[in-house]
Amino acid sequence: MIKLTKIKSKENFLVNHNQIQHIEFIPETKVVMMNRDYYLVEETGDEIIQKIAEYTAKVMDIHREITLVDKR
Repeated sequence: MIKLTKIKSKENFLVNHNQIQHIEFIPETKVVMMNRDYYLVEETGDEIIQKIAEYTAKVMDIHREITLVDKR
């Protein structure tokens, strides 16, 4: 999950990045989900990509750590 910020309310929320279908620039950043819901967010496309990359790296590190510790 990545944290994004809604434009109008400045409210932070979490989104499952695996459910993002595409991102539009209209000029705001519009994150369209697989179910066709969408969010207008403050983050740029590059910032969202960076958040997804950081989250994915973190999950891979946790998986690797669990794999190394589990000596069954």
